[in-house]
Amino acid sequence: MVMFDLNPRQALGRILSASLVGLSVSVTSLMSLEVVPKAVLADAPAASVNTKVNVPSTMRYSPFNTNRYLKLPPKFSISVYARVRNARFMAVAPNGDLLVSQPATGKVLIIRPNGSKDPIISNFVVGLRKPHDIVFHKIDNITYVYISETHQINRFTYTYGDRIAKNRQIVVTGLPDSSTSELKGAYGHELKNIALDGNHKLYVSIASTCNACVSDTVSNPKRGAIYQYNANGTNRRLFAQGLRNAEGLAFVPNTNDLWVVGNNRDNIRYPFKDNTGNYGKVIPSYVDNHPPEVFTRVRDGGNYGWPFCNSNPDTSNGLNNMPLDLDYQYNSDGHVNCYAMDKISKGIQAHSAPLGLTFLQNTSFLGSYSNGVVVGLHGSWNRQKKTGYKVVYFPWNAATKSPGNQIDLVSGWLVPGTEEIWGRPVDMAVDKQGNLFISDDYSGTIYKLSYTP
Repeated sequence: MVMFDLNPRQALGRILSASLVGLSVSVTSLMSLEVVPKAVLADAPAASVNTKVNVPSTMRYSPFNTNRYLKLPPKFSISVYARVRNARFMAVAPNGDLLVSQPATGKVLIIRPNGSKDPIISNFVVGLRKPHDIVFHKIDNITYVYISETHQINRFTYTYGDRIAKNRQIVVTGLPDSSTSELKGAYGHELKNIALDGNHKLYVSIASTCNACVSDTVSNPKRGAIYQYNANGTNRRLFAQGLRNAEGLAFVPNTNDLWVVGNNRDNIRYPFKDNTGNYGKVIPSYVDNHPPEVFTRVRDGGNYGWPFCNSNPDTSNGLNNMPLDLDYQYNSDGHVNCYAMDKISKGIQAHSAPLGLTFLQNTSFLGSYSNGVVVGLHGSWNRQKKTGYKVVYFPWNAATKSPGNQIDLVSGWLVPGTEEIWGRPVDMAVDKQGNLFISDDYSGTIYKLSYTP
């Protein structure tokens, strides 16, 4: 009996079914399967099958006015679940509804299944200032849904099946955005991302206002940083800094280990005084791959170097725990000690623009992917040849508590050869049935990736 595409619980179900037709298996041996390490399962295969996107007739407007194909792993299918303009971050509610933020409209929408018909889309909350991240979190017997705005963090009480947000509390105020007087209406990364840990601490990413600048490192609050609060917004303190734009924030399931993905700087100047004569110049071939994007564990008190130190992927370490180079513009004299900075755990191809970060442990996502993490790569602009525009998967190494080698899970929004772009993935969320939702703010789409053995 081959069960390499099943997780341990699914494998147990198959054996139980077989036992009903004469297979003799002891209760003790069946129970032991519940604790079989996921590492014994086959490696998760990468995207390799060019698969037509299934589109309901009601949703076949651009870019689906022509057949579209995405590359998936074997035994997966993908469909358009809903069309939502400017869809960004998502969260699955306890009852299975899908919440989706729409920063451009000031709304968070709720998408409810409707049998075989198109899902029902309605307003969960309106009138917000560029709402972005959405997190459900339970404290005692109360379930809250936290929603970030550019200038504050809200939470609403949630009762199973609620269709609209109720009992709003503003728990964090005064976050910097384009309305902050010193910024004079300009803030490049003002959308806020959040996470909550098992001790009911709230983490807020305050991204940079710029590509690279010193002013963000001395502002109050610091930008390019993550702050920690109590769940009710009290006791603010700086948790970590030197992270230009931490978008996806998530905790490894059953731990308080915070991991983030983030966008690194653009148009970096060549930092080496070597015989190339390129020192201090913007060299496109160097910019293409430097510095790598950020995928890292964030420790309390950590400083990850931006804008003074940049990860170097060109050593024997590759993209793992990369050494740091002096930034030509802001640290060419080495007045900031890069050896004292925290190294990035794992690099991602420069300019891929990682946004959403979703751990799959403790979800119903099927097959050998259930012990790993997915990242949405929104795609590049500062690169001679485009990169990103896909959802990637990292297997999780429980022994080292770190991600393994990156593989593509869903690709094809960037057409090879022509470099046509017809979609840009943002975030991912898993429903109770094990489907993976993927938001795309470029085409205005929510996709549903499903396992189809």
